[in-house]
Amino acid sequence: MPVHEASRGRDLTVSDWWPGRREFGAAVFRAVLLLLAGWGALALTIAVLPGVSARAEWDVLLAAAFLGLLAAALRPLFTAVAAWLGWAGVFVGWLLTQAVLMYLVLSVTPGMRVDGFWDAFWASWLYAIVVSIVSWFVTAGDDGAVAAHLLRSTRRSTRTAPRTDVPGVVMIQIDGLSAPLARWAVQAGNLPTLSRWIRSGGHLLAEWHAELPATTPASQAGLLHGASAQVPAFRWWEKRSGRLVVTNHPRDSALIESRMSDGRGLLADGGVSLSNIFSGDAATSMLTMSTVRANRARRGPARSLSAYVMDPFGLTRSLVLTGGEMVKELYQGRRQRARRIEPRVHRGGTYVLLRGVTNVLLRELNTYLVAEHLRSGVPVLYCDFVDYDEIAHHAGPTRPESLASLEGIDRVLGTLERIALAAPRPYRFVVLSDHGQSQGATFLQRYGERLEDVVRQLLSSQADVLTAADAETSEQQGRVNTLIDELGAEGGVAAGLPGRVQRRRRAHAVPQASAEPRPDGPLPELVVAASGNLGLVYFPRVPGRLTLEDIQETHPRLLSGLAAHPGIGFVMVRSRTHGPLVLGSAGIRRLDDDHVEGVDPLVPFGLYAADDLRRHDGLPHVADILVNSRIDASTGEVAAFEELVGCHGGLGGWQSRAVLVHPADWPVDSSLVGADAVHQQLVVWLDRLGLRASPARPPLRWSSLPGDADKRQSLRGSERRSGSAARRDGAEPEEAGDD
Repeated sequence: MPVHEASRGRDLTVSDWWPGRREFGAAVFRAVLLLLAGWGALALTIAVLPGVSARAEWDVLLAAAFLGLLAAALRPLFTAVAAWLGWAGVFVGWLLTQAVLMYLVLSVTPGMRVDGFWDAFWASWLYAIVVSIVSWFVTAGDDGAVAAHLLRSTRRSTRTAPRTDVPGVVMIQIDGLSAPLARWAVQAGNLPTLSRWIRSGGHLLAEWHAELPATTPASQAGLLHGASAQVPAFRWWEKRSGRLVVTNHPRDSALIESRMSDGRGLLADGGVSLSNIFSGDAATSMLTMSTVRANRARRGPARSLSAYVMDPFGLTRSLVLTGGEMVKELYQGRRQRARRIEPRVHRGGTYVLLRGVTNVLLRELNTYLVAEHLRSGVPVLYCDFVDYDEIAHHAGPTRPESLASLEGIDRVLGTLERIALAAPRPYRFVVLSDHGQSQGATFLQRYGERLEDVVRQLLSSQADVLTAADAETSEQQGRVNTLIDELGAEGGVAAGLPGRVQRRRRAHAVPQASAEPRPDGPLPELVVAASGNLGLVYFPRVPGRLTLEDIQETHPRLLSGLAAHPGIGFVMVRSRTHGPLVLGSAGIRRLDDDHVEGVDPLVPFGLYAADDLRRHDGLPHVADILVNSRIDASTGEVAAFEELVGCHGGLGGWQSRAVLVHPADWPVDSSLVGADAVHQQLVVWLDRLGLRASPARPPLRWSSLPGDADKRQSLRGSERRSGSAARRDGAEPEEAGDD
């Protein structure tokens, strides 16, 4: 992916973006449309609000043009003052800045009249909403308009950035994207940016195996720190401290990172972590769960966040589009019900808001932050986009709305590719996922009972059972909490309001885990924790891990009853005599020597199943009983223990088949089994580029990359080259439907 030397580190000109007359004409036409949109929005505002009036239509056009010029001149000053005041100042500035500008414009433009400031205030918001809607229609599908705005918004970041020929690396995680679906989407044209990168031969698509548990916290612990063994599930019980750990709680994620960080994570040496669960030891970490509380030590809001909030193309536009996304979700959910699509789950309640936030607000904020850091020349950046994963959980991994969210992330890749052209260093792109997703009707839908209900029925006596699977601990709910925490974590003259609101809200939430043991009090007799189609059963009152013999003595029906349930594929438990055992309805497999009695219960779950379970058996905080749902032989569908039509966390289907799209001239040195192996490969690539503190090999300069010498002479009027050929270990890509 070469970069023209003359273009790097400066704002691209019209000829860079639109080299031909046709393209230049299209750009001018779009600019005229945007001006007309502002004109129409202001005219509508004047027609609706009685406190604002105009003498003639041309006066309205002049006012719209004047408003744009005045905003460009004064908004940076307003942003700086608001940031100095703290988040409360930024919030007030977001509410009032546009109103102040509107009041000034209406007061000084000939032929315009405004009765007072509050008339201008309401006019400014109606104008902003209408402009956001109209401009979205005008620029829909036009990545150039978004990129041009980001270039203007981040111009300040590149002025003091040092120039270098050492390539930086941008790592974009598409949460939940399986390798088979990625191949299919590339072939079908759903991902035009990735498809172009692939078909140009600049990138290769590799598949890697996400070990049990196939979930974001475990994979990111491996990808960012090389320590996936510290995370046995999305949520689990720790017997020593007597508490539940939920990885999307900031306090818990910080505790986990403290256990696994050695200061040499993937993003050490000046890297940036954006919107992740763990930081990878990054020097700069934003919207990252494990560090959001530590960010309270900062004085004042981060300039990038405050600038995004104050920018009318930022938060205001995102909120308007978030509302549109929520309306779209209501329609699509109703359409699923009307068409009787199966399997499906309820898609109402807080999920409607959650989809709007993750699929619009967080995505646009992440795009803005990535663009700013690219313009400042950071050496390595890792950002997680959760849009697809959240929608696929509720709609299904291959449903139209899920694929549409993938297209949105692909457009982000195209925008960032253009932004990188104006960065002070060349950039290479890596696109990867943390796991895939498997589809299926839920355990409750199939059998009319939950996993904890089955466990209760099989116990020898009544027990106090704690269930750890609810909306408060849902995966993407933690992303929203992190965003609120990030807003409340900053200091400043008038800051603190968001933090107080968040603390008050959390006073009524599920208790957070801490590094200290739980206070004295009764422990539950049983804990059942669900992570997708993986179930973990703990006996908290018994120290250490219970063995098969212990469980059979106390609850003789429990293990055999679980293994025989039609919705359960297998159960793993440790025996004092035989070590880890996998129990199925018609057979047993000993993992120590792979001896099978009867029918091997792991046959339907793939070649990696036994190795995954052997590894999982040795993890800290492993469950007394591990339960994995069934998999349908005909459809490849699983049965989640949570109410999710698309799930991950256990074994079965595509959830373990993650993807890694990397530059074609970066060889894969070993098999990619497990997130830790992918971490090691990423570190090797960074080391070869000279981006690690103690490189083992000479830095790989841009001019030495294969095939770049001629292309460096000129790039004007061409797209940056990237791509991937979907190969696995040098072979041709598998069919998307292979399981």
